[in-house]
Amino acid sequence: MSETKRSNTRVAGFKDAEMDFQLLRQLGSTYSGGSSIGETLNIASSIKNETSTQWVDAFSKKALSLKEDAQKRALNSHKLSAHEQYLKASNSYRAAEYYEKIDNPKHKEFGLNSRECFIKAMKLSSYTFEESFIDYKNLKLPYYFISTDNKKRKTIIIINGFDGTLEESYLQSGKSALERGYNVVLFAGPGQMDTLRFNTTHFEYDYENPIKALLDRVLIKHNIDEEQLALYGISFGGYFALRTVCFEPRIKAFIANSPIINLHDYMVGFIGYDPAKVDDSQDFRIEDLPNFSDEEFPSSYKESAEALMIRFNKNSFRETFKYMNKFQIENNLSDISIPTLALVGSGEGEEPKRQFNIFCDSVKNCDSYIFSEYEGADSHCQLGNLNFSNCVIYDWLDEKFTQ
Repeated sequence: MSETKRSNTRVAGFKDAEMDFQLLRQLGSTYSGGSSIGETLNIASSIKNETSTQWVDAFSKKALSLKEDAQKRALNSHKLSAHEQYLKASNSYRAAEYYEKIDNPKHKEFGLNSRECFIKAMKLSSYTFEESFIDYKNLKLPYYFISTDNKKRKTIIIINGFDGTLEESYLQSGKSALERGYNVVLFAGPGQMDTLRFNTTHFEYDYENPIKALLDRVLIKHNIDEEQLALYGISFGGYFALRTVCFEPRIKAFIANSPIINLHDYMVGFIGYDPAKVDDSQDFRIEDLPNFSDEEFPSSYKESAEALMIRFNKNSFRETFKYMNKFQIENNLSDISIPTLALVGSGEGEEPKRQFNIFCDSVKNCDSYIFSEYEGADSHCQLGNLNFSNCVIYDWLDEKFTQ
């Protein structure tokens, strides 16, 4: 008797917690067209050993396939189909970029391909779209301006974090803003992923200064209602954006997802000890990492440690965490008087919730929301339910901007 069944595709995640989170990240982007469930699960099934090498290989191959398909559809004047395929290609290149070692030329290659596919997607859309750069110190800081019609409108500036990109910011929240009538500015500052594609750069704690340079440009060049200008910080961007609103009066509303008042303590929460306080015998440098066995230091941890040292431009793990102590803004929280929304996922751990609570208690005009497992949104940045996250964000912001 012949067999009848529903599907060969199975919903199965990874044993490795970080890789499973990255899978959720990719699946979550289906909400805004950054991936498809079937393609993502098919890719996941091919990563049998749960290694970063397998991940990069699988997602880069899928990205190239999607890009080539988009090109064919564009040549045949199927603009919407090409737009959709380019978006998925862009996000698949981002997924490959995430697990590629940051000092490997492939990392930059994947990032530039992600950007190229996104720009092509936007140029095939109905939106007004501009890619540009801000001159800041010796850097070229990239930003995108996107509008439904280039009319003077309420506007949101979105800042992502350690590994988020401009393209992912669009998928996470920018598209939802456009659908609600906002202009969208997507920006990356020193040290961030998009900036690394064009510069030798590292993270800097005084993020209000590059934002000032951005505002000086976009408020003149684009149709922006200066009385309805919001800033949204995602992940590490929760610190970058928070730092900005303490010193930049042109921002009229602020969303922190989540509010990071002390980046050093936030990162210590991931590893359970403070590398800034270890002695010489416990400190290590990038060149020391190959000497550690995978049993005492799993390969995924080595890759994360190396990325931190490179991104913060420090010679050792201890010096990296010492420098992180500069990334704190707790003493300035009482200076914030604009409408503020603080967000956190219930599954993010004790340190993000601790900082969230301090922030809410210290800021005068602060509303808050804690996302739950029941909502499917308890994860970092609510990647499992971006739709609901954006409902919370933009309903709150709409109410503030209509008062």
